[in-house]
Amino acid sequence: MTARLLALGIAFVALATLPHWMSGIYYVNVASQILFYAIFALGLNVLVGYAGLVSLGHAGLFGVTAYVTGYMLQLGLGHPAAILIALVVSVLSMAIFAALSLRATGIGFIMITLALGEILWGLAYRWISLTGGDNGLSLKSRPEPFGYSLADANTFYYATFITFLLSLAAMTVFVRSPMGAALMGTRDQPRRMNALGYHVWGIRFYACLFSGLLTSVSAILFVYYTQFISPQTLALTSSAEVLLMVISGGAGTLLGPIVGATLVVVVKTVVSGFIERWNFLLGAIFVAIVILMPEGLVPGTARLWRLALRKRGMGAGAVPGGAEAKP
Repeated sequence: MTARLLALGIAFVALATLPHWMSGIYYVNVASQILFYAIFALGLNVLVGYAGLVSLGHAGLFGVTAYVTGYMLQLGLGHPAAILIALVVSVLSMAIFAALSLRATGIGFIMITLALGEILWGLAYRWISLTGGDNGLSLKSRPEPFGYSLADANTFYYATFITFLLSLAAMTVFVRSPMGAALMGTRDQPRRMNALGYHVWGIRFYACLFSGLLTSVSAILFVYYTQFISPQTLALTSSAEVLLMVISGGAGTLLGPIVGATLVVVVKTVVSGFIERWNFLLGAIFVAIVILMPEGLVPGTARLWRLALRKRGMGAGAVPGGAEAKP
């Protein structure tokens, strides 16, 4: 526990001071991408890791929030109003999304979410008068909370970092709350939970709303970062990427999606500048994770660390000649 707290403390200090020791605005921007994609992965992890429901349509919800934000700004609304409306619309969209997709579980849930995501992608691609089609929507400015302009890379990073910490805190509270425990119960023993008097569908529905809220927060940060939104953001590949972030890092853990988001973003944005076939490298990494650490990087690393400590303890307890050491 002490080692874990020490590692978390070091990570917090490193992130809090990153613009001061990181060379170049480019890598500060990469760090901002990692943080808001980590929020996206945390939102999906609510369903995949804690509810046992795999969604392939979350990029559609992500895109809805981004489009609503951009469209509200184009109508002349201020940034606070646009953000608030986008959050409300995204939660309502998630409610409809959940009401339709929770009619099934397992492969049925996956297929429904996939279909809904493709419907939203099709609307974004074809409804040119609203979404701009392939031309997308562009944002001309970023907010200035408390007088600090987010046009500066360092300021935007700190705004994203604070939002990330709040999202992680909310996720931690949710997981450790009775609601989180009930959600994990519906994942492991849904029939028993139903027999005990829990409303399994209702618990999953509220989990979907919380997942949608985190997804919408990450989408708002994304659209202000890129200042552009196109139908590609809603594509199936986007949903698959964030799902890989969750699975590779470790579904059902708090740190797993963050590690997975770091892995995917670094390979896509940094490594791709040096390796042309970066897709092959990313695929090879995922295959290695599945074979060597099927539970994900974070749980797998913890397992190997415990195994190494156990072997080290056994070795320390031996003496020459094969006799066991006495206390």
